[in-house]
Amino acid sequence: MSSPEAHETVEATVRRVPRYGVFMAIGVILGIIAAGILTMVGDYEPSQTLDVVYPPGQVFGFALLWTVPIGLALGGMVAVVLERIARRHDRVVRVDRETIIESD
Repeated sequence: MSSPEAHETVEATVRRVPRYGVFMAIGVILGIIAAGILTMVGDYEPSQTLDVVYPPGQVFGFALLWTVPIGLALGGMVAVVLERIARRHDRVVRVDRETIIESD
């Protein structure tokens, strides 16, 4: 069985693109670290208005509600900025494209 091949040369653009998931995961991790720091720095004296003392675990949870989404968004924005910078360094290359068609 012979298989004819179609061969052509085309131009393609090559550029490096950051992986968004990695940058967003790093943002989430930094958000968790920021929540931990805010929890350690926090003051745990009774509130004068409500006369309630919030435990450190609850403060950490509330801090996570703010810091994780902010870290996620900032990580995504950093990836977008890096992609825009990388777009300036696009290269156009010539590529040999082959298509193999099997005949019965």
